[in-house]
Amino acid sequence: MSRRGPLIAAGAALLAAVLVVVALLLPRASAVNKKEKELTQAHQQQGQLEAQLQQLKQARRDARQVERKLAHLETRIPPTAELPALIRFLQRAADASAVDFVSISPSTPANTLGQQISTIPTQVQAAGTFFSVEEFLFKLETLPRAVKVTQIQVGPGPNGLPQLQITMTAEVYTTDASAGPGSQPGATKAQPAVVTSPSAVPATPGG
Repeated sequence: MSRRGPLIAAGAALLAAVLVVVALLLPRASAVNKKEKELTQAHQQQGQLEAQLQQLKQARRDARQVERKLAHLETRIPPTAELPALIRFLQRAADASAVDFVSISPSTPANTLGQQISTIPTQVQAAGTFFSVEEFLFKLETLPRAVKVTQIQVGPGPNGLPQLQITMTAEVYTTDASAGPGSQPGATKAQPAVVTSPSAVPATPGG
């Protein structure tokens, strides 16, 4: 009996110690486990936020590209007729090509039923050497404003060969589907006046 007493006491003490350890460790273990779950969730949220941030950055880059394309398209096909700007574009192309003579006659914008754009028929005449006329035609293809040549005639210049004269019928466009006098948006008055630029008209014999 005397031997069992100490053993029982030791067992009871060990049990009490175990209970104390369990009572102290279980809450902490539970708290650690909870923090680990929160940390895992935080890492997942961070990954999602980083992915969203990359998507937003890409969207911003795409938006800038779209804005540049829209600005370029608006220059090519403006929201109004902008005939003075068209004449300036053609005049600069003629000056840069060193043609001797250019005549620009834009007509009243017209809309075709069901189309989202209006067409501006334009007559263009130019005279000069073969190389200057060829350069002028090339520059028409690369104008900031979209130009579609629908008809072209080539013949001797006013003073005969080797000078050439070209007569073109071209179309330019505007996204103003109601273009014309008093249209909305922006009144686009007809401008039938011919703009002539004799940049280097040859002198007549005896003149």
